[in-house]
Amino acid sequence: MKDRLHLLVIDPQNDFCDLPSDYLPRDTAPTLPVPGAHADMLRLAQLIERGRDGIAAITVTLDSHHRYHIAHPTFWVAGDGAPVAPFTEITAADVRAARYVPRDAGAIRRALAYLDALEAAGRYKLMVWPVHCEIGTWGHNVHADVRKAYNGWEDAALGVVAKIAKGSNPYTEHYSAVMAEVPDKAEPDTLLNRALIDSLKSADRVYVAGEAGSHCVKATTEHVVEHIGDPSRLVLIMDCMSPVQGFEAQQRGFFDAMRAKGVQFAQAGDVLQDLLVNAGR
Repeated sequence: MKDRLHLLVIDPQNDFCDLPSDYLPRDTAPTLPVPGAHADMLRLAQLIERGRDGIAAITVTLDSHHRYHIAHPTFWVAGDGAPVAPFTEITAADVRAARYVPRDAGAIRRALAYLDALEAAGRYKLMVWPVHCEIGTWGHNVHADVRKAYNGWEDAALGVVAKIAKGSNPYTEHYSAVMAEVPDKAEPDTLLNRALIDSLKSADRVYVAGEAGSHCVKATTEHVVEHIGDPSRLVLIMDCMSPVQGFEAQQRGFFDAMRAKGVQFAQAGDVLQDLLVNAGR
């Protein structure tokens, strides 16, 4: 009897991939490319194509933002009126000191409440990212080779790749596919995604790939480990994820923490052998 092997792919989207020129539409480029992500996605696509008969389920998460978002430059202005550059960290203390303020003066109370809650949680401080994965844009779309590969799995399995959108609430970051960094009870999409957790619990093994290892893969995996029960059923595919440039230490720390909890690690070639063996059962 086949094992139920579930592939969880985190944010395999164009805006996160350092795509070569022949992958780019005219006058378009990724807004937050992760060095190594294109090669990661090619390895992932090959893994899905060659091992598809051994895969029982595929879930793909999609970072899905509006242009106006608390983690985008469109939300903020410096105290002197200057634009806020991407990769600026903003704290509650910065806002109280008017070093940075919302462009919409009416949003300051909500922004401060968010920053206070975010910092109290201790996972992240607010980072202003380039506008990325804007809903409806090319950058929001899945890397072409990965999409082609999972389309092949759908055709062969007569199945559906589950798609999970995250990040459309403009007042909270949503690195994790399991829940937003600061859940909002009035917004169900920001709360614990029990359906996702239940689907992963039903698997014999969950293989995790995607971008970026320093942020969305990290946050999602941490939450899955917290809720799934047995971390040893999770396998991080190390050569199918990469960190945001400048955040390599965060990925290393994440890997160390997950090893300590019993999460497994593998290369795509190792996972392929698991899938091929499973396909032959």
